[in-house]
Amino acid sequence: MKRMGMIFRAKANKALDRAEDPRETLDYSYQKQLELLQKVRRGVADVATSRKRLELQLNQLQGQSSKLEDQGRKALALGREDLAREALSRRAALQQQVTDLETQHTTLQGEEEKLTLAAQRLQAKVDAFRTKKETIKATYTAAQAQTRIGEAFSGISEEMGDVGLAIQRAEDKTQQLQARAGAIDELLASGALDDPTGTAKDDIAAELDRISGGSDVELELQRMKAELAGGSSSSQQAIEGGAQDGSQQSSPHKFDKQ
Repeated sequence: MKRMGMIFRAKANKALDRAEDPRETLDYSYQKQLELLQKVRRGVADVATSRKRLELQLNQLQGQSSKLEDQGRKALALGREDLAREALSRRAALQQQVTDLETQHTTLQGEEEKLTLAAQRLQAKVDAFRTKKETIKATYTAAQAQTRIGEAFSGISEEMGDVGLAIQRAEDKTQQLQARAGAIDELLASGALDDPTGTAKDDIAAELDRISGGSDVELELQRMKAELAGGSSSSQQAIEGGAQDGSQQSSPHKFDKQ
């Protein structure tokens, strides 16, 4: 069971590696950091709100304390010492509340400063991470493109591999057809195969065609020489007569006698 679990975890890890895109992971991490920064800022705002509420309460208590002090002076001026004592007693109780609120205000103010400093530091880290994230993403994209281009040039990519196989098959078929066409031409020239578009020729007919073709070339060459030399028409007739004699000597009957 332990071995099966290890194999399963290894295969799952390999599958996750294939599915993971570093650029998406970086974007997700950056989004989480932004959410954390937003929470810190919200905390700073909450502490600042509490501090402001305490300041309002302090202002109210200080106003009531001043009012009680004035009432005590007025009572003493009127000869009502009992009322003055009551006013001063209430003022003392309010003063204790003011002292407690001032302590709380100082504590909240310190927490606010700490959270503000933490938010600033976190903002700097988030900005630095964003810059690094974009740099890594650009580098990864460039490396990925370079790898694909290299694979395409080397032919080891899947797409180019299929193209290479198609080209190889096309070249093999082309070579096969060229070889077949050459073999057929050789067989037709040797007389082993009959040409369906013309009459069948044996080896004697092929030899006669070759000789007559050579005689035609020689005749044309002699005509061109006579024209260049400015020969007369009689010389041309002699040349044509000699050519005819040569063609008669290469007639089929003469070949049979030889």
